[in-house]
Amino acid sequence: TEIEKYLQSLSEDEFRFELIGGKNTSSGSVKLGTYGIIRGATTFIIGIMNNSCKNVEKFGYAFEKAVLFLTDLGLGTCWLGGTFNKQQFSKPVRLKENEFIPIVSPVGYPGTGVNIMNSLLRIVAGSDKRLPWEKLFFENTFSNTLSSDAAGQYSEPLEMVRLAPSASNKQPWRILKNENGYHFFLSRDPNYSRLLKYDIQRNDIGIAMCHFELCAEELMLQGLWTIDQCAVELSGSFEYITTWKIS
Repeated sequence: TEIEKYLQSLSEDEFRFELIGGKNTSSGSVKLGTYGIIRGATTFIIGIMNNSCKNVEKFGYAFEKAVLFLTDLGLGTCWLGGTFNKQQFSKPVRLKENEFIPIVSPVGYPGTGVNIMNSLLRIVAGSDKRLPWEKLFFENTFSNTLSSDAAGQYSEPLEMVRLAPSASNKQPWRILKNENGYHFFLSRDPNYSRLLKYDIQRNDIGIAMCHFELCAEELMLQGLWTIDQCAVELSGSFEYITTWKIS
């Protein structure tokens, strides 16, 4: 299918994506993740990663790209990266000994009408809230907020980052602009990833990178991802990840 071909194009040596479906994967009203209740889902995207995979951001980038592709087709998705039933998905994807499943997402048509339980869960999780611009984007130093005017054409890619999904809506990305480009940092919750045995906050940075680059491409803003050793010295209490160098 078109979806399977697209997922295959996103797969790499360190990770792969599978589309599974059928009655044997129906969730009924089972709570599959730490957020939300999925009803009637029979089709899922399964993210599969090698135990030795180091580039978690690239995995998150690719999975979000798949999510956006499905959204463009009019299909609904929901990131599940918590305590979903991993055993339920291991057999259909023929999981190897050196692989594990960090993320899955149901795929289908969004339900209509208001669901009280889902609305309550979204309120508790703060899913519809986003941090303000001044908490996320900076210029030259982390004590100086980056204004939308100073960002210029990149104000829209940055806004797409601000609106991006993240685990528990923590929005762990911090972006610092200087003459060398846009530097992406991780504001880490030290206990969060340990609970999941997977660095899901680095996964979130990959989602942010995906939103930033795809929006930049749409606006024909040229650049590339690179590592800027000078940016490491600017990190302070944050963890430097990567830099978008403007071409």
